[in-house]
Amino acid sequence: MKEGFRQSMAWLHTWSGLLVGWVLFLVFTAGTAAYYRDEITFWMKPELHQALGQPVPQAQALAHAVDLLQRRAPDSSRWFITLPTAREPTVRMFWSGPPQPPAAPGEKRRRQRFENAELDPASGQAASAARATRGGEFIYRLHFDLHYMPAIWARWIVGFCAMFMLVAIVSGIVTHKRIFKDFFTFRPKKGQRSWLDAHNATAVLALPYHLMITYTGLVTLMFMYMPWGPQAAYKDRGGIDSFFAEVFPSGGPRDAKASGQRAALAPLAPMLAQASAHWDGAAAGRVVVNHPNDAAATVSISRQEGRSMSQNQPSMLFDGVTGTLLSTAGDQTGPAAETRGVLYGLHIARFSNPLLRALFFLSGLAGCLMVATGLLLWAVKERQKYAKVVKHGGRIGFGLRLVDGLNLGTLAGVPIAFGAYFWANRLLPVGIDERAAAEIRWFFIAWGVAALAGLARPTRRMWQLQLGVGALLFAAIPLLNALTTRTHLGVSLREGLWSVAGFDLVSLALGLALAAAALLAGKPRPRAKAAAAGNAGLAS
Repeated sequence: MKEGFRQSMAWLHTWSGLLVGWVLFLVFTAGTAAYYRDEITFWMKPELHQALGQPVPQAQALAHAVDLLQRRAPDSSRWFITLPTAREPTVRMFWSGPPQPPAAPGEKRRRQRFENAELDPASGQAASAARATRGGEFIYRLHFDLHYMPAIWARWIVGFCAMFMLVAIVSGIVTHKRIFKDFFTFRPKKGQRSWLDAHNATAVLALPYHLMITYTGLVTLMFMYMPWGPQAAYKDRGGIDSFFAEVFPSGGPRDAKASGQRAALAPLAPMLAQASAHWDGAAAGRVVVNHPNDAAATVSISRQEGRSMSQNQPSMLFDGVTGTLLSTAGDQTGPAAETRGVLYGLHIARFSNPLLRALFFLSGLAGCLMVATGLLLWAVKERQKYAKVVKHGGRIGFGLRLVDGLNLGTLAGVPIAFGAYFWANRLLPVGIDERAAAEIRWFFIAWGVAALAGLARPTRRMWQLQLGVGALLFAAIPLLNALTTRTHLGVSLREGLWSVAGFDLVSLALGLALAAAALLAGKPRPRAKAAAAGNAGLAS
């Protein structure tokens, strides 16, 4: 602190942003795309584009789902049914598979298997022809579960990075005393000054969003990061599982057992109507049937998201045999639970209308640019220290070269990975085994190649090449869609398939933006001539 408070905050801002910036860029890009995860999933299942008709009553869609589950999984312990919405027009179901045999001595306990299906809510026909894909769900999970590692490790890593991000934002506000004035200032072709102006502008442009999304991201996993309160309070009351069952009741009692006595499942339509009437006409979002076709069956119906900002949705529990209402939950949520629910809801923005969701998306893109310009700004400042060394035939230090490589492999490599994921969805054979996993593998293969190339040769030409590849992959997505399906832009715009048309148009816009970045990367700057003789990266 001997250099002064603001100087200390500047040091803290620099290092708290740099050390985790590459993970944060992936989290921001995946999280931003996840605002449209339903639309992405729909685009990645082109077989459904023409199969779905007009919206149908929820009771009809639910009846079709129950018929399918009665045929496929009459003895399952639990059915989960997600009813269609304007953004997700299919009925989605998953259910617990047959019980796993007991593990042999010394073996791990086998995990419960789950199966899933989708159907057209109008016809009741299973959407079995749709290609296997994780769609937008993979992108959503990627931004907090990462991939190819235990989820608990990934969430700790992401939480650690989010805390550093929060520190970087607060210290950045302290550091820039003219931050709002600087927002209206941009000086192009000025080297470090230009990168700083770009960083300030993208940071201030959506500053409330950046603070909100970082803090609420930590709130979403608060019970994992700080479990000590519930553990202490419920130590003698069943542990933390009892806490969750009490505070977030959903799906009926978790420890309820089947009676073993067969009994017909009551019609679900009257329960659905009663629940909707109780919620002043709001639609149901999810139906959970516990122990179907058993005398102890229960049916839990939860309200559809969108009626409030809170992620916590009220639910009603019915007797599955008689249809009698057993209990309601969530109508009167406590202040602490409601606060957490609103913060959680703000983070995922499932409540938002199309205009607000677009604003969240644009703010997320601003966050991506904020992280990217911050990483490049550090490289710009460090390279100036090596200007004389490079001028006299020396080489830049290992640390700067490593940061250059990581910047290139992340900032240019992540768009390539996303583009490869979408291209794999259209080009991989529909019927191959483990198709969804193969799409994800291509995401990481493309990113791995880009990252290795960036680390091996972090030069301006490599920046231009990788940004150009990303631009081509995204800008050509509308053409790829036209060549592999019949729902090209001419059809999707004419027939009102707005999610399909929107995906194509946004991909085209992103491709053009990456192409512009590639062109800028190829233009040498006057102040970069000395560094060009060495291993100069993009931020010369």
